[in-house]
Amino acid sequence: MPGTELFGAEEKKEISDVLETGILFRFNHEAQRNNIWKARDFEAEVKKITGARFAHAVSSGSTAVSCALAAAGVGAGDEVIVPPFTYIASVEAVIFAGGIPVFAEIDETLCLSAKGIEKAITPKTKAVLLVHMCGQMADMPSILDVIKRHNLVLVEDAGQAFGASYKGTSVGLFGKTGCYSFDFFKIATAGEGGVFVTNDETCYRHADSYSDHGHDHVGNVRGMEQHPILGFNYRISELHAAIGAAQTRKVPKILAANRKNKTILMNLLKDVPGLSFANLPDPAGDSSTFLNLMLPDTESAKRTVDAFNAAGIGGFNYWYINMYHFINQWGHLKDLKAAAPLPVHHYDKPQDYNNLQLPKSQEVVGRLISFGIRCTWTEDEVKSLAGKIRTAVEKVTAEKTYA
Repeated sequence: MPGTELFGAEEKKEISDVLETGILFRFNHEAQRNNIWKARDFEAEVKKITGARFAHAVSSGSTAVSCALAAAGVGAGDEVIVPPFTYIASVEAVIFAGGIPVFAEIDETLCLSAKGIEKAITPKTKAVLLVHMCGQMADMPSILDVIKRHNLVLVEDAGQAFGASYKGTSVGLFGKTGCYSFDFFKIATAGEGGVFVTNDETCYRHADSYSDHGHDHVGNVRGMEQHPILGFNYRISELHAAIGAAQTRKVPKILAANRKNKTILMNLLKDVPGLSFANLPDPAGDSSTFLNLMLPDTESAKRTVDAFNAAGIGGFNYWYINMYHFINQWGHLKDLKAAAPLPVHHYDKPQDYNNLQLPKSQEVVGRLISFGIRCTWTEDEVKSLAGKIRTAVEKVTAEKTYA
């Protein structure tokens, strides 16, 4: 989690600015705030990094996905194609928008594949929620071709991929709407926070109002603002936005360090028998927040995880058994267990969530082990980690060879 590695005077200064005014609310109070607008600063920094025309900061990456869906016009009864490999918030956002999640296959990019999307399309498909996983990017040309041919709405969840791009365009900006997460575990953090992005002014206006009970934010008397649409409270506080602004200014430095460290690791590991890397459609656009290792098969990956644990090697995720990032552990979603009835309970669904056939996704995630990249590693620490990974993988390969 690189952002948290660099907490320092900059974040303290931003927080102090807010506390000195006493205005923690992101809107209004012009006379008291002494021109301190941290949410606006946060949004401006995100636009600098991404090139987005519009950015709107909210309370979390999850609420940013909700804003992205609503602003794109995705709602009750709409079928939305989603990946089985994602933080579950992406799928939850579809459900709570009133939509119907339809699961499609991923590929070695760790994201939805064009082939998987095409196979999952039905006459009721409204949108594709494309999630850019583990700091990477999807194969955008093939996916955009499917989106265009079938006249679908593309919404991007780049929660794990802030700073990533494909051929110069930031992930999150290929679709009608997009979003990023700035929670505690991301490349830059606000503690809790998210940012909605778009190049469409109408979508931006809808997200701006939707995230704040429908307020249009015109004028300086909150109680007299108009309400063009219904909304709810997804506001970010000035304190969280202050941290987010300071952190986002550090992203270019973090990206450079991440990329350097990941390049060293990949160069040191590229000749290890039985080891490969996840497919990067544009290596130059990698945020390099994760080193995504691919083993030959699920059995080899599980044995490698055991070898890592036995050797005391930490800092990795084996997503295949992760409770929140892969569909195998989502029993509550498969059974649609909820505190109260939801729209999804009342609509016909094209899939039986308990009997999904996603062999490619099972194979890819079963083989995947991801190491978080730290921007503060020394070169010696990077080389030491590479040596430990090599030793563990070679041991597993040798055991399998002689089994």
